[in-house]
Amino acid sequence: RWIAHYLGPVLSPAYRQQVLSKLRLAGLDFSLAPEQFVAARLLCAAVCVLLLDWVAASFGRSVSWWLLVAALSGYAFPAIWLRDRIQLRRRQTLKTLPFMLDLICLCVEAGLNLTGAFTQAVAKGPAGPLRDEFARVLRDVRAGRSRMDALHTLADRMNEPSITNFVAALVQAEQMGMALGPILRAQAEQRRNERFARAEKLAMEAPVKLLFPLIAFIFPCTFVVLGFPIAMKFIHAGI
Repeated sequence: RWIAHYLGPVLSPAYRQQVLSKLRLAGLDFSLAPEQFVAARLLCAAVCVLLLDWVAASFGRSVSWWLLVAALSGYAFPAIWLRDRIQLRRRQTLKTLPFMLDLICLCVEAGLNLTGAFTQAVAKGPAGPLRDEFARVLRDVRAGRSRMDALHTLADRMNEPSITNFVAALVQAEQMGMALGPILRAQAEQRRNERFARAEKLAMEAPVKLLFPLIAFIFPCTFVVLGFPIAMKFIHAGI
């Protein structure tokens, strides 16, 4: 926080908004400010440099060029961690979205309004980022924001096409006075088909991804195991 206090006036508004967008996608916008994240990157770089310098001094070696590599690695590590967190959050969201939509649809068809369906989904749904985001929508509604405004904020915050389509369908149904049950059921079925298509795509990509480790590691070891007895026989025969 001390470093972030002095970094705040230095950061440009465009860069601040860029970092804030990534923090929002990772679900950290409520706990970290952009200048705090940049301060954490600088602090991580300094720690890596000091650690490498201490290790090199312990062995009596000079690592002047490696200090720059350590600084860059330490500066990049928080960004890599943030990217992995965003990807994990996206995978968990897409995995639980069909079930949450089924649960909301069931509650709406049972007679609850949309806010009550969200409440039941938050109470009974699987733990994950999607449930946390729906809980945040409920908090916004209780704080006085309109339901549609809270849903639009949800779509902007998550920046996921599936969530955006879901929010657009709800807004259109609210404006036109349509029944929410069939729309929610269709949305759940579409999200489930998309999840199945993603699983099929990953299954088809698996053999291609296994090709490099197969050629680089498994095949050479196999050839060594098979060729070693033959090579020993040739060596003994020559002797």
